[in-house]
Amino acid sequence: MQWTWGSVIKQINFLVGLPRAGNTLLGSIINQNTNFVVTANGVTNEMCKEIEKLQRGDVFKNFPYQKPFDDVCYNILPNYYSNWKQNYILDRGPWGFPNNLKFLKKYHNQKLKFIVLVRDVYEVLQSFLKHGKENKNSLVNKSWAKTDEEKCDMLMDKKGLIIGELISIHHLTKIEENKHMAHVVEYNDLINDPEKTITNIYKFLNIPYFKHSFDKFDQFQIEGQMYDDTEVGQNLHKVKENGLHKNIHSPLPKSVINKYNNLNFWRNNE
Repeated sequence: MQWTWGSVIKQINFLVGLPRAGNTLLGSIINQNTNFVVTANGVTNEMCKEIEKLQRGDVFKNFPYQKPFDDVCYNILPNYYSNWKQNYILDRGPWGFPNNLKFLKKYHNQKLKFIVLVRDVYEVLQSFLKHGKENKNSLVNKSWAKTDEEKCDMLMDKKGLIIGELISIHHLTKIEENKHMAHVVEYNDLINDPEKTITNIYKFLNIPYFKHSFDKFDQFQIEGQMYDDTEVGQNLHKVKENGLHKNIHSPLPKSVINKYNNLNFWRNNE
């Protein structure tokens, strides 16, 4: 999808990913390219959802003047990114969720492309538990859950952090009409073969390739703005700066494995 400001063309694509699956790491790598930016888990998706809600409200129903409403919806993303210096944007959010995807198809349906970042759900849960053991104010320590199994159940609850992203990913990777828009990136591939993985992202998005460094990273930031992890847990979005390494996590209880170890549906060819 492209918008033009004067002679400058901006291309906006979308990043959908499981938490603890390398979203921040991918951003730290891509953002080495000064003309290509991966956003934080940002506000644009929330803007679109909130304005779409207005259409279902009593005020709009009382005077359903559609055209100016549509004009606003068409311009949310272009206006938000109009002053960003990069020409290539990868907007991160749960864009594959049914209502969000419907919104994009209606208002931004030219060459929609999604990078879908995935990881074994088992490993995602392990990573959250490890973060909780290392950070007292981690999200997994701020609920009723006390045992590892209870914390995993909390994370996998329908209102938890993981299920919503799984739904978003499912709609992009398993619904036939959407599959062509999605390029799946496995976390393990990003760690084990980063150059090939990043090259394939550039190819899928049709963006001129940039030679990235995979030996040393800066922390994720955009024009000096970094994540404030005060509420969600210290270091939740911190990347290792000295190269790519996969953490070794403690095994999960067998009861948790039995519950959640068969959710990697994106690998099925059905």
